[in-house]
Amino acid sequence: MNWLKNKLNFDFSFGGFGKKTTAVLGIDITTTVVKLLELSKHGDHYKVESYMVAPLPRDAVVDKHITNVEVIGDAIKKALQRSGTKLKQAAVAVGGSSVITKLIVLPDGLTDDEMAEQIMIEAEQYIPYSIDEVNFDFEVQDKNEIDSSRVNVLLAASRKENVDDRVAALAIAGLKAKVVDIETFAIENAFVLLANQLPYSIENKTIVVIEIGANLTTLHVLYNSRAIYTREQNFGGKQLTEDIQRTYGLTYEEAGVSKKLGGLPDNYESDVLEPFKRNMVQQIQRAIQFFVASNASRPIDCVIIAGGCASIAGVDQLVSQSLGVPTYIANPFVNMELSSRVNPKSLGKDAPAMLIACGLALRSFDE
Repeated sequence: MNWLKNKLNFDFSFGGFGKKTTAVLGIDITTTVVKLLELSKHGDHYKVESYMVAPLPRDAVVDKHITNVEVIGDAIKKALQRSGTKLKQAAVAVGGSSVITKLIVLPDGLTDDEMAEQIMIEAEQYIPYSIDEVNFDFEVQDKNEIDSSRVNVLLAASRKENVDDRVAALAIAGLKAKVVDIETFAIENAFVLLANQLPYSIENKTIVVIEIGANLTTLHVLYNSRAIYTREQNFGGKQLTEDIQRTYGLTYEEAGVSKKLGGLPDNYESDVLEPFKRNMVQQIQRAIQFFVASNASRPIDCVIIAGGCASIAGVDQLVSQSLGVPTYIANPFVNMELSSRVNPKSLGKDAPAMLIACGLALRSFDE
């Protein structure tokens, strides 16, 4: 397909639209770390070839906007060196308020050039920025259910600076951006690995994937494996770090290390961790209630918890008891073979937080 003139100036596209991509690293840039993942595929089976997580200094990424490209590039470079990967192409993602997706309806049978021209006109209605300030792409989805002479077209757009900063950070690390994806689409892409682990068919099922990161909790609702709803709210593991810092008189950095490695006083679980877990369950309930309020006809069939906070012991049981639905911890690497340079213990601990990186790495196998 033809890219929109002067909009996509690189050999990549949102959501993997367009050409087939081959052998890409999944690079997930978060507020606290950079996550790197390389997968290979043999028949129907995947193998983790390389994996690494590199820390970022505070405020290098704020509200999903990169504030220091050089720092991010250096972190990616360190992750590359430690991982042992030889790949030079990568897939990254943009997300949050910087991203706009819209399903629009256009006449069927348009040529690529006609479609691009029409998209340019339609995009101005939905993008609250100057067209010159955004990168965007589109993909024809299917026939419109109401009017078979028209087709549904998915439009995806993001501020240029969000795309350009990620491309620049990869370049500093010696990588080429092959795909720029959207975080929700990456979650959707990785969901197929989670769906295979559920004890029932996901056909006509509504599944909640709730990702609890350092600063944000993001609710992704999928129906028949397709994302139908996304919502963000301010809550994450940073709050637990700050609770530890405040309770025990530590620096923020010391609190973060203690949270990860242990060694806190005996009252940590009862006085700090348990209240945080209860708060986390309330935040999950609140996020789901927003969805249910506008989609009362779609009962939730199960919840999958992802993100760094999913590693906290017992949180799945608490959520299941609170919501009355089966709840699981995300692990996209179940049944995957691991290369000799991958540490199984480290990967297992980080697995719930690797969904976006995994969805990006799976772009290697797009047809």
